[in-house]
Amino acid sequence: MRAFDLLEPLRDRISDGMPTYGSCAGLILLANSVLDAAAGQENLGGLDVTVRRNAFGRQVDSFETDLPVPVWGSDPMRAVFIRAPWIEQAGEGVEVLASVERDGLAYPVAVRQGHLLATSFHPEVTEDIRVHKYFLQEVCR
Repeated sequence: MRAFDLLEPLRDRISDGMPTYGSCAGLILLANSVLDAAAGQENLGGLDVTVRRNAFGRQVDSFETDLPVPVWGSDPMRAVFIRAPWIEQAGEGVEVLASVERDGLAYPVAVRQGHLLATSFHPEVTEDIRVHKYFLQEVCR
């Protein structure tokens, strides 16, 4: 984004209401606050959440799970977490769509705030199109 001078134009478009979906690193980019951020890391912001980078651990700790997401149907979705973030805090205007439990705490991993949608998992590596369908049908409205 820096190399092609896209940071400010993207921030402006998101601020102006452009429907935006971010998965994994995209969630980090959309977050207003990032814990464990890399030195000099810049983000786009707009999503009233605080995320923790690599929250589930290192690459070797990546995992898949069947994740219930009621807004996407009664069947759980196969969620692939690759060095994924989780959401530590979500503002009042953020709708939590799905969470994963770790050490007795539930951490949001799919959220929506108006024209913004974000997941900490990678639906694009499965054949399940429900996340993208939801984005097009609901968020882009």
